[in-house]
Amino acid sequence: MKNSNDILSTARKTIEIEANAIKNLINFLDENFENLVKTIINSNGRVIVTGIGKSAIIGNKIVATLNSTGSPAIFMHAADAIHGDLGIILKDDIVICISKSGNTPEIKVLIPLIKNYGNKIAAITGNKNSYLAEQANFVLNSFVEIEACPNNLAPTSSTTAQLVIGDALAVCLLELNNFSSKDFAKYHPGGILGKKLYLRVKELVATNEVPKVSPNTSVKDVIVEISTKRLGTTAVIDIDKIVGIITDGDIRRMLENYEMINHLVASDIMGENPISISANEMAINALDIMKKNDITQILVTDNDKYIGVVHFHDLLKEGII
Repeated sequence: MKNSNDILSTARKTIEIEANAIKNLINFLDENFENLVKTIINSNGRVIVTGIGKSAIIGNKIVATLNSTGSPAIFMHAADAIHGDLGIILKDDIVICISKSGNTPEIKVLIPLIKNYGNKIAAITGNKNSYLAEQANFVLNSFVEIEACPNNLAPTSSTTAQLVIGDALAVCLLELNNFSSKDFAKYHPGGILGKKLYLRVKELVATNEVPKVSPNTSVKDVIVEISTKRLGTTAVIDIDKIVGIITDGDIRRMLENYEMINHLVASDIMGENPISISANEMAINALDIMKKNDITQILVTDNDKYIGVVHFHDLLKEGII
């Protein structure tokens, strides 16, 4: 059994081999890549990605990336294609075929059928002299000198290279389509990412209590308000206008600075000009403001009217942090 040093050495070597393989792809970029990107941009169809074996797995990931960045794509398994799935392909679709060797039996059967449909074919292959490369309209060279596998057999460097070419293609299309963060949000509504892009402050504040006192409220009642509303703070409101804020920290400082507190009221201990945020702002913006100002709560307004408090824990609970 290998010791720790041998294990780490193998891991480092694997990463180094694959990193070099990826870096070398830069030398293979040519007008084929550029023309494919332009063809996809100007097409009314979708991108159909096909492959078999490990290349099929990479194809699925490329499709997922294309779809999530605004380029409609569908995966079609090369083996299934010749048993009925060719119906996926429509007239204006562009087919990207992934194959390290470019000479697998399934590819040799599939390519003539696609060409009969009149669709353009792009090849991502490590063999520019292969059947696939010779038949394709665009050839994206994914050649790697060696696999990271010590036997130079298991697809490792080669599949990584295929994946990187797919990412490069998706990013080029993304930029040419002027795909913005708002567009990205539209395709990622679920999970933590969706919350960061969609969740607004008003959705957080809606479930919270609304702590508030007047400037003349006694300190005792201020403490009760902060304690019962469980947000560690209260707004100080005078005729529907925010005039201050009192936090747990203000209460602690008051106890340190005053021996007698019975005569104190909210206006004596409040912080003036408190930071606030509009209810329509994104929740992630509330987090940015809290971090920038080293605070854990922020007052929320709707058309300049105080409606509540968002606490750092609200953001934590939603997974925004």
